[in-house]
Amino acid sequence: MKMLLRTYIDAHDGSEALKSGALQKAIKGFIETFKPEATYFTVENGTRSGLYVFDMKDSSQMPAIGEPFFALGCRVTLIPCMAPEDLSVGLAAAEL
Repeated sequence: MKMLLRTYIDAHDGSEALKSGALQKAIKGFIETFKPEATYFTVENGTRSGLYVFDMKDSSQMPAIGEPFFALGCRVTLIPCMAPEDLSVGLAAAEL
C-alpha cells in the first residue's frame, strides 16, 4: 500500500540528533530499507519535517518504520495515499 510517512522532530531534540549524526542515520536507514519513491524535507508549523512516499507491504512493518524516529523524539504519522491512477480505479469501483 502506498503510504505517506511524515516525521516531525522537536527543535532541541533535532539539534542534538543532527550534531550526533543520529538523525542522518535514521533517515539513511529508512531510505535504504524502504526505498521511497519521493523524499522531501521542509519546515512545517515551525518543526523540522520529513515526508516520504513509499510502499508498505504489511502493517507489521510499522514498528520498523517508526521506532528509529521515535527514539529521536520525533512525532510520526503514516497516512495511506493514492496516485492518480489509484484514484481513478477507486472512483470507478465506487461508481462515481
